[in-house]
Amino acid sequence: MGEPDVLLDIVKISYKTGEYVGEIFDRDDRRVLVKVLAVLQHPTQGDLHSSYDPDAAMFHERRALSYTEKVWVPAQTAQPYKGTVPEYRQSLLSALASETERIDRLKRWSELCLEKLDILRKDYGM
Repeated sequence: MGEPDVLLDIVKISYKTGEYVGEIFDRDDRRVLVKVLAVLQHPTQGDLHSSYDPDAAMFHERRALSYTEKVWVPAQTAQPYKGTVPEYRQSLLSALASETERIDRLKRWSELCLEKLDILRKDYGM
């Protein structure tokens, strides 16, 4: 006889490229309904099928899930969350700042690559 199926109270989930901390609100045979409490990683912007293409036909704007918004996720993807749940607004600000910093770093890398390629083009006599 197995152990009873126990609800995990606080979980970490991934949903449409974002990561969140939430509370299990309901469940069925394959999914759990999670009420969002905090944002760990802001969703990625742009077309996921054309990564880093600013000229993609559809450049998507993805908002983070809102405080107490409920989403269904596959049960096996909800992982127990250990630690203190951050306050929603502060967690959103932190996730947004991290994503902005990541994109800014990528932008600076791209600009440096273009500079180096221009130097090489001149070096090649082109």
